[in-house]
Amino acid sequence: MAWSSQCICPSSRWGLPLVADLLAFLPHSWFIALTVIVGLCIGSFLNVLVHRLPIMMEQDFRHECACLDQPEPPARSQAYNLFTPRSACPRCGHAIGAAENIPVISWLMLKGRCKNCKNPISARYPLVESACGIVAGLLAWQLGPSDLLLPSLLFVWILLALTLIDLDHFLLPDSLTLGLLWLGLAFNLTGLFAPLPHAVIGAIAGYGLLWSVYWLFKLLTGKEGMGYGDFKLLAALGAWLGWQSLPAMLLLASLSGAVIGIGLALGQRKSLRNPIPFGPYLAAAGLIMMFAGKQVQGLLFPL
Repeated sequence: MAWSSQCICPSSRWGLPLVADLLAFLPHSWFIALTVIVGLCIGSFLNVLVHRLPIMMEQDFRHECACLDQPEPPARSQAYNLFTPRSACPRCGHAIGAAENIPVISWLMLKGRCKNCKNPISARYPLVESACGIVAGLLAWQLGPSDLLLPSLLFVWILLALTLIDLDHFLLPDSLTLGLLWLGLAFNLTGLFAPLPHAVIGAIAGYGLLWSVYWLFKLLTGKEGMGYGDFKLLAALGAWLGWQSLPAMLLLASLSGAVIGIGLALGQRKSLRNPIPFGPYLAAAGLIMMFAGKQVQGLLFPL
């Protein structure tokens, strides 16, 4: 597997007890299997996160607006977060038990339908779980119990969550984009993916580039071409991979977004003026640069 940075140091330590030190005694096949199971469970959690986080943000916004109109803050009617209330069927309200919440397996055993009302359950749930498990297994097989494994998994999982939320709601939550940015800077304190100065410049330049494009487009057309979440996402990718990766990521995201956007518009007979989320293309470009950055840089910028 090729990595984008020229300064990756697999033996570096970033100040926390490492999973590698705890699991090094396991046979490699067992280690991969355990990582796949963890990945499947993370995929199940991401399904909850993708569904509930935008609702939580909307409730917080409405609560803050209500506080502006009343002398005393109104009480919240019901706790709603990533853990409360329990997951339930949206049609009949049937609470999902532990046996119905096993990643992938439960969906297959239930034949993709609610146990109570037989309402179809979206196939996206097992697909997300499977994707997280497969990625975890591939990275565990390629990297083994090294310092690169946990950061790489976090990078992929957070980008997957951002992609799904942006596709559903045209939204890139600060809690994920800014968290991704700070994680990138933290892991690069020892130059795990890029030297720290390159990571800091990457975060600044990533935000500044799209911020400049946003305002230039707005001044020329009077319209907003993208959201502030896109600025923060590119800043986060720059914090992980360094400023040198930014031109390639922007080029990959812009070209793929244009080609796929035009193709979808023509296929669905919609206007090219309909907005499309840019976050998924940035996320895909970041993943490509993380795992094949040197090859991409060589193809796009051979000099």
